Amino acid sequence: MARTASLSGFPEWLPEERLVELHVLDTLRRVFELHGFGSIETRAVETVGQLLRKGEIDKEVYGLSRLQDDEADPDSAKAKSDPHALALHFDLTVPFARYVVENAGYLAFPFRRYQIQKVWRGERPQEGRAREFTQADIDVVGDGELPFRYDVEIALVIAEALSALPIPDFRLRINNRKLAEGFYRGIGLEDTAGVLRSIDKLEKIGPARVAELLKTELGASDEQAQLALQLAGIRTEDTSFVAQVQALGVTNDLLEEGLNELEQVIEAAVQRAPGKVVADLSIARGLDYYTGTVVETVLVGHEQLGSICSGGRYDALASKGNRKFPGVGLSIGVTRLVSRILSQDLAKASRSVPTAVLVALTNDESWGAAQDVAAQLRSRGIATEVAAKAEKFGKQIKFADRRGIPFVWFTDDEGNHQVKDIRSGEQVVAFPEIWSPPSEDLTVQVSTTAAAVPAQA
Repeated sequence: MARTASLSGFPEWLPEERLVELHVLDTLRRVFELHGFGSIETRAVETVGQLLRKGEIDKEVYGLSRLQDDEADPDSAKAKSDPHALALHFDLTVPFARYVVENAGYLAFPFRRYQIQKVWRGERPQEGRAREFTQADIDVVGDGELPFRYDVEIALVIAEALSALPIPDFRLRINNRKLAEGFYRGIGLEDTAGVLRSIDKLEKIGPARVAELLKTELGASDEQAQLALQLAGIRTEDTSFVAQVQALGVTNDLLEEGLNELEQVIEAAVQRAPGKVVADLSIARGLDYYTGTVVETVLVGHEQLGSICSGGRYDALASKGNRKFPGVGLSIGVTRLVSRILSQDLAKASRSVPTAVLVALTNDESWGAAQDVAAQLRSRGIATEVAAKAEKFGKQIKFADRRGIPFVWFTDDEGNHQVKDIRSGEQVVAFPEIWSPPSEDLTVQVSTTAAAVPAQA
């Protein structure tokens, strides 16, 4: 029923699809933990004031209210303008900033965390955009200061994590807000946030319309608008972008700082993640809290899907009095990735259920003995079910086939055991205390399919 009358923007997976999603999540967890990131989970709701204090995303927030609203209940404030009203979080970065401030006394800094949770945005559903979706974030947060080297490390960790997934080739497109803001100031454009918002629309509306926005909304001259677009047009797979920026003849201290930082990221990526990272000076990121490195990631051949992983450096998102907690982090759009994997048949689960063995019943009295066999198999990590009825063996085999269970176990009245691979028809003598299926059948395997090779136009 969910397939024919689904609620738009709230995806649900069939069991075999969910297995692909779990494979993605387990892979990300493994890579993150290998790099020393610990897992946390934050509450699903924040106050409206907390959510809207950075960036312009008020139209995307889902407010929270009770069906039987009580005016006296502070958790059921109705007014959108009420900063104490509750709303579902639209990302994991803002809740994480609040979490760091509230738990600073219990955390060891620099604090490394990963977080995999649902988030909600009131967007128009379309391919790659849902109203309820899963994100996987990693962040490193410091107390007072955070060495820039973490910006480099975060990019490399994400490149490793994405490389382990059953997805097409990808590119991390990296820029630096200091570089961009310093350049704009160097050419006389002081409303750097406004310029960044305009540049952020470049791929959607094109350079001519962006130039018009810069001139009409920010008062840029033709020359200033063209210089801003020239900067945004620089894209290299190595550190040659440095010379290209310098050739534009703009000088500014902040520009030089950002140029140096971006050079460090790209230089490390060329060595440790070759071909996965590019310096792309058109990347701006719309949210206000980014202060340095900014990242967006696309699948090669699937660029119309949009960014599958984004984030960057934020030096002032979290603070407590005069105490600041600078950080850097990236967020993977898990649901967006899984949707593309499934729609393009990029990966498949080897079966639709975890079960490897169905223990058949010879008669109704054999159920207890069958449970003993199943317990022995499960004790060695073999997922096992027991048939519910002592039907003809042919029906029990058909049941296993419909479920996607590869092996059926038989026990005769003398206690002899045999196991049948219903795919090949091979049936052999077996002992529950030592028998194991081939390694590829022991657990559900997720493999990249042939369709993953050619990129989609």
